Amino acid sequence: MPVRRCEILAALSLAIDLGLGQPMEHMLRSCLLALRIADRTNANPAERGSIYYAHLLAWIGCHADSFELAAMFSDDIAFRADYYTIDQRGLPMYKSFFSHTGAALPPVQQAISRTRFALTGRGAVQNLIRSHCTSAGELARRVGLDENVCALLTNTFERWDGKGLPEGRKGPDIPLGTRITNLAETIEVFLRAAGVQGAVEMVRKRRGTQFDPELTDLFCANAVELTDGLLDQDPWPAALAAAPEGDLLAGTELDAVLRAIGDFADLKSPYTTGHSREVASLAAEAGREHGLAPDGIAVLRRAGWVHDIGRMGVSNGVWDKKGELSQRDTEHLQMHPYLGERILSRVPGMRSVAELVGSHHERLDGSGYPRGLGEQSLNISQRILAAADSYRTYLEPRPHRAALSPDGGAERLLAEVAAGRLDGAAVDAVLVAAGQRRRRPRVLPGGVTPREAEILKMLCHGMSTADIAGILFISPKTVRNHVEHIYLKIGASNRVGATLYAVEHGL
Repeated sequence: MPVRRCEILAALSLAIDLGLGQPMEHMLRSCLLALRIADRTNANPAERGSIYYAHLLAWIGCHADSFELAAMFSDDIAFRADYYTIDQRGLPMYKSFFSHTGAALPPVQQAISRTRFALTGRGAVQNLIRSHCTSAGELARRVGLDENVCALLTNTFERWDGKGLPEGRKGPDIPLGTRITNLAETIEVFLRAAGVQGAVEMVRKRRGTQFDPELTDLFCANAVELTDGLLDQDPWPAALAAAPEGDLLAGTELDAVLRAIGDFADLKSPYTTGHSREVASLAAEAGREHGLAPDGIAVLRRAGWVHDIGRMGVSNGVWDKKGELSQRDTEHLQMHPYLGERILSRVPGMRSVAELVGSHHERLDGSGYPRGLGEQSLNISQRILAAADSYRTYLEPRPHRAALSPDGGAERLLAEVAAGRLDGAAVDAVLVAAGQRRRRPRVLPGGVTPREAEILKMLCHGMSTADIAGILFISPKTVRNHVEHIYLKIGASNRVGATLYAVEHGL
C-alpha cells in the first residue's frame, strides 16, 4: 500500500518530539502555527512547502549527536527539554549548561567536568551544532527533499541578533522560513505550559534577540487568532491536510526513505551504527529461507530498517551506560518498541510494519517486552525479526560487553531456543541466512512437493487449469493430475478447502 511522503515524515517528527523531551505531536502543532504565520507574511506555495518539511525535520540532526551530548550533559533529552525555557545567550545560557554538565556524576567528578566545560565547552557546542546542521541536511536529501529545505535546516540555531551558531548569521540574512520555524516551535512549548498570555510574554522578551522583531509583532498582535484551537484539535489529520501536494511512496522509493530513517535512528549511539540495515537484510533472507511470500518478506525487511525508531525516546544516559541499569532505566529502555509501534501505526500503509516493530523484543515464554506477549500471540514474522535482531545485537559491542564472534552469537541464539524464549524454526532460518548453518531441503506440509505447492498457490488465487498450464509451460492434463494429487494429500475436495489448507499451513 503506497504512503504519502508527508505521512512518513510526520511519523518521524513524532520520534523527534520524544528526543526533544516534548510530548508527541509537538512538531506537528508548531508546524501548523508556522504555516499560519507564513500565510500572514504572504509566503508563496514553494516557500510554504519548504517551511512545512523543514519544520518537521528541524531537530533530526540532534539525535545523531546524542552520544556526545549525553557525555557532556548526562541526559541528552533533559538538556534539550530545558533548552526552550530560556533565551539561549549570555549568563542564563551558561547557567543552564553548567546545571546539566556532569549532572549524574559524584561531586568531585562533577566539579572536574564543569571546569573542563568552562575551558572547552563553547567549542564543543559549536562542533555539535555544526554536526547537527550537516546531519539534518543529509537526511533531508536522503528522503527526497530539495535544497531549499536543506538550506533552512542549516540555519536552525541561528539568531536574529547574530549570536547564534554555527555561522553567526544575523537579521534578514537568516532565511524567513527558519525565522518562522524557530518562533513557532518555541511558542508551542510555552503555549502548552503557560497559555496564550505566557507565550506572548516570552516572545516579547526575546524580541530582537532570538526572534525577528516583525514576526514577533505579527504574532503578538494576532496571538489569539493564530493559536486558536491549536491545542484542542488532533494535529495529525490537520498537518497532513496542510501538506504540500506530495508524491506517493511505494516500492524502492519507500524503501529508500525507511532505510534512511533507520540509519539515522542507529546514529543515536555509536554502538548501534549500521544495526538496522543488518537486521533488515538478515530478517528478509531468513523469511525467504522459511518460505514466506514476497509481500511478507518485504514487510520484514521494512520493519528491520525502522525497528529501533523508538530508541530516540530514550536518553543516551541509558543506552550508553556502562554499569548496571537501575529499575527506572530498564523501564525506560523497555518502552522503545512500544514507542516505535505507536509512531509508525499512525501511517495506514505502515501498520503491518508497526506490528512487527512493536514486538521485536517479545519472547515465546512471555518474558519479553513491552507487553509480555507469549507463544500464542506471536506469528512467524514476529519470531524471525526477534531472532534476527538478537543475533545482530550479539555480534555488536555494547557499553557493558564486547561483541561476540559469529559462532558465539549462534551459540547464544541457540541457548535462547533451549530456554524457550526464541522460536527454533525462526532461529534456524536466521542462522542459515547468516551462513552459520547449511541450507536444508524444505519439507512442505502434507508431503506436497515444491511443484505442487507452486500449483496450489496459483489455484488459491483463482487461476484456471489453462492459466496455470500456460504459465508453467505444461499441459492442462498434467495440471489436472497435479491438482488431484494435491487434493488427495491435503484432504481437500475443492478450491475453497485447498485454499483454507494453504493459508493455515503457510503455503
